[in-house]
Amino acid sequence: MRYELLLQTMTPGTPYEAARVDALLSERGAVVRPDGVRRWPFKSGDVDIGELREGGQVVATELRVPLSDRPDLMREVIEAAAALATEAGARLVDPQLGRALNGKGDAGVMEQYARTARYAGEVAGVPEALGASSYAQETQGARGFQPTTRMLLIAVGIFVVLYLVVDSLVSQLGGA
Repeated sequence: MRYELLLQTMTPGTPYEAARVDALLSERGAVVRPDGVRRWPFKSGDVDIGELREGGQVVATELRVPLSDRPDLMREVIEAAAALATEAGARLVDPQLGRALNGKGDAGVMEQYARTARYAGEVAGVPEALGASSYAQETQGARGFQPTTRMLLIAVGIFVVLYLVVDSLVSQLGGA
């Protein structure tokens, strides 16, 4: 599982300049491995690069960020990809959030990345993603009952009290 970001045209419907983006990626150290996968190296790890095609045309460049318990790579990628997008006349988009990114103040992206990594680690079994132990360290102790549990307990309590009141009234009527 990976977290994907897209480099695409500023204006929908205009042609995407994949060659310009590829040239800028090459200038920044992106290489093609022997197996054909393109990689963009960073200090904290590598990002796979792909193409998004619609109708045979390249409409965007995909940046596939591996899920990890350390968000350093994601921060690096957002900053570098936003700068690359500006230089290429493109925009950086997070399809999970459905919005363009500018490289600054994108805390929502980091939160979504952490949620996705947590899910991958706990549910999908991706070992390098956040596991239950990492998640437990982030929580701030026990918070008591969850709201649905609390509402269920209140409802049960109300029904018990109503039963006792009705039972008491019926026994008084029957005994008189």
